Amino acid sequence: MSSSSAAPGSSPLPGAGPLSLCAREPHVPADRLVAEMVPPPRFDSVRFATYIPDPNQPSQTEAVRVLEGFAAGLGGAQAAGGGRRGLFGFGRAKAPKAPAGPRGVYLDGGYGVGKTHLLASLWHAAPAEPSRKAFGTFVELTNLVGALGFQQTVRTLSGHELLCIDEFELDDPGDTVLVSTLLGKLVEAGVALAATSNTLPGKLGEGRFAAADFLREIQGLSAHFRTLRIDGEDYRHRGLPEAPAPFSDEEVTKTAFATEGASLDDFPHLLEHLARVHPSRYGALTDGLRAVCLTGVQPVPDQSTALRLVVLADRLYDREVPVLASGLPFDRLFSEDMLNGGYRKKYFRAISRLTALARDAKGLLGA
Repeated sequence: MSSSSAAPGSSPLPGAGPLSLCAREPHVPADRLVAEMVPPPRFDSVRFATYIPDPNQPSQTEAVRVLEGFAAGLGGAQAAGGGRRGLFGFGRAKAPKAPAGPRGVYLDGGYGVGKTHLLASLWHAAPAEPSRKAFGTFVELTNLVGALGFQQTVRTLSGHELLCIDEFELDDPGDTVLVSTLLGKLVEAGVALAATSNTLPGKLGEGRFAAADFLREIQGLSAHFRTLRIDGEDYRHRGLPEAPAPFSDEEVTKTAFATEGASLDDFPHLLEHLARVHPSRYGALTDGLRAVCLTGVQPVPDQSTALRLVVLADRLYDREVPVLASGLPFDRLFSEDMLNGGYRKKYFRAISRLTALARDAKGLLGA
């Protein structure tokens, strides 16, 4: 396979072959990880005004109303003693104390009801400076702790007004204890929280580990949030989205060579490469890419590999990078056991997002 000698993130040299994800091993400074905790390009221009509630689902209109109030409360009138008024009226003194009730809002609902749209709209509406509010997926948050260390993450995020966590999930006991402790310390520091998930706070971790053994931590997490249910049609009830038919190896390869800024990789080799790159760097792995071309797509061999692929799919979707592939269609990536297991929601999301990116890639052929 041919790949360009250009530096990661740059365009290929004239006459050079396509880029290769497998040739990239990005090293991301910790300050970049924090600076990039903003809504991804796909949600850069969304606002509450661009969210169109379903008239048949009053909970969607109610969610907008509550979140607009949430954002206004973050601006806060000055409280007595020079503190800032906090979420839902809790005072925020110079020496903050743990509030007596929820200091966050938790958007619970199925796929396709606009939870991420609303969360990003909240981030944009919050009056704090961009450097004092953070937006990231749950995986990105845990990866940040892995990169910075727990204490440095607490110190860094404690200076924020707002932390937005998209796709809140608990995958293992370690995550449960880690996030419970982290959010507790951030709330004590006066940070307001907002999260989205497909699982109610008290049900986090079910089907993935012995959640009952960590009930105290899960209940502690739940206590930080006021839950807002957002109803609407859930694509899971309609079955998996139908993925477009894959192209031939020749079509994918020719398109990669003809498309400026495209990468070309063998799918099994890419899966092996992802194991050598920390998931916190998957965003940097896609720097400068205008298309991802993959040959030989086949079912992922195990759960660890599958979860890494989910993270890459999220980063590609966030950045609106089309994916052109040969081999099997994306709706056959995960085994029946995986789709029926504790991580099924992640896999459904990955299939949905990769399918959307595959549809976007159709325009690359013959361009």
